[in-house]
Amino acid sequence: MNKKNIFIATVMCVFAGSALAQTTLYKNVNGYTLSNGKLTQFQAIRFTDDKIDKIYQANDIIESNQQWQIIDGQGKTLLPGLIDAHGHILSYGKSLMSANLNGTDSLKAAVEATASYAAKNPELEWIMGRGWNQELWPSKSFPNAAALDKLFPNTPVYLSRVDGHAAWVNSKAMALAGINDNTSSPSGGEIMKDASGNPTGIFIDNAMSLFDKYTKLQSKSQQQRLVAKAMEELASYGITSVHDAGIDEDNLQVFEQLAKENKLPIRVNAMLNIPSHNWRNVLAKGTFQSNNGMLQFNSVKIVADGALGSRGAAMIEDYSDHKGHKGLLIHDEATLKQYINEAMDYGFQVNTHAIGDNANHLVLENYEQAIKRHNAKSLRHRIEHAQVLTLDDISRFKPLGVIASMQAIHATSDKNMAEDRLGDRIQGAYAWRKLLNAGAIIAAGSDFPVESPNPFWGLHAAVTRQDKNNSPANGWKPKEKMTTVEAFRSFTTDAAFAGHQENMIGSLTAGKKADFIIIDKDLFNISPAEIWQIKVKETWVNGVQVFNRQ
Repeated sequence: MNKKNIFIATVMCVFAGSALAQTTLYKNVNGYTLSNGKLTQFQAIRFTDDKIDKIYQANDIIESNQQWQIIDGQGKTLLPGLIDAHGHILSYGKSLMSANLNGTDSLKAAVEATASYAAKNPELEWIMGRGWNQELWPSKSFPNAAALDKLFPNTPVYLSRVDGHAAWVNSKAMALAGINDNTSSPSGGEIMKDASGNPTGIFIDNAMSLFDKYTKLQSKSQQQRLVAKAMEELASYGITSVHDAGIDEDNLQVFEQLAKENKLPIRVNAMLNIPSHNWRNVLAKGTFQSNNGMLQFNSVKIVADGALGSRGAAMIEDYSDHKGHKGLLIHDEATLKQYINEAMDYGFQVNTHAIGDNANHLVLENYEQAIKRHNAKSLRHRIEHAQVLTLDDISRFKPLGVIASMQAIHATSDKNMAEDRLGDRIQGAYAWRKLLNAGAIIAAGSDFPVESPNPFWGLHAAVTRQDKNNSPANGWKPKEKMTTVEAFRSFTTDAAFAGHQENMIGSLTAGKKADFIIIDKDLFNISPAEIWQIKVKETWVNGVQVFNRQ
């Protein structure tokens, strides 16, 4: 994989404009795009600088011009650039530079992976990592500080759970943060304690903020390096645009500077976290899009509850596997309502994280009231994840114009524990078919770094409801499967619609941006079981090749 091309292309790119327009004809391709929701095929695409001039259908005569750059696609499959409607660019960059615990199948394996990373990075004052998931371990129990203390008695360790909604730390980290048996859990969070009242080393949702002083990046130059690293990787997966689900003012300024310098190789649709530092003043400045169309800011991100795996998702009734526990609301109902209304007052699209059925219900209730008050249906408000819904709430999305921003790969990751957590409520969980049948729009993403950003893994999960081992045989809850075209639409036109960018990206047609990818298999003519194996050969954004796999 030659990822250096991305920044060579960016430095030399045409984003900044050129005195002479460059027309490129990419011919002899097996092209697919969507037109009015239907899949269409084409044989060539012509674009000048960043915009498409023409799509050549099967019987069209292909013109030629000596001034054009001509590329022979040799029959390879060409698709519109894929859009991840929910990811975390800075967090992904951090994950690439920290201990990777994804897929560790035991407590011992997670500790060993952390130790291996620490040995390779002896200069670090704090050992950071991400990706552990106790549901993959034989015990299925949360780990504790003691398991880390044996190898790290004097070095603080902070390890985020795979979903980013819980942290596992050692005793040294707790001592530095001043946490002891007298420390109370903050509102919307939980410090897990043992029978004697001592913190175990697990901090859920808002309790994770007790370590912010040590874990948050302080320098914009640090952020810039990590963002650059993340976008380089994302382009290699065929992602040409990301909806960054929750940033702060500093992160937004980093994106603005990169856009100004023409150093954003893929598009960013930024959502500002509410609350975050100075957020009201940021919203008061209004929405904007950079001159080159690479950065857009017109939405906010609010977090209503936690995650299912850490039992932080807010449920109407008790968890089936934890009686007396209904999860956590990050904000009280009055505060959640205030945030939603303020964001709509400023004219911003509101995108709210909701996983449990109680959180989803509260968000829909608040959206309905606020949309009516602000006449704001056209802003296309979203629920991020929309993971566990009551059957009655599924039918509310279309009338309210609310988009379900979902991550298909979560279903295949969660299938081993979701039914234990939910019982009969599983009927309204990961319910893609029920939502589509009710007329809802689904915008697809991955929630990277919680999951891999590879969109073909998400497409595979959506179509098969299986993991990469083709398990279970017919798919988990197979009645909720999408067709390949529906899944493709959720990563292209519907994701573009969810970002108010359907007139610019999402499909390939004259006048739109030349964002496309070349892949090594025909997505629509292979076994669904093979979809996750697809590799990206080339990624083009704004008519510039930003990735090439040699």
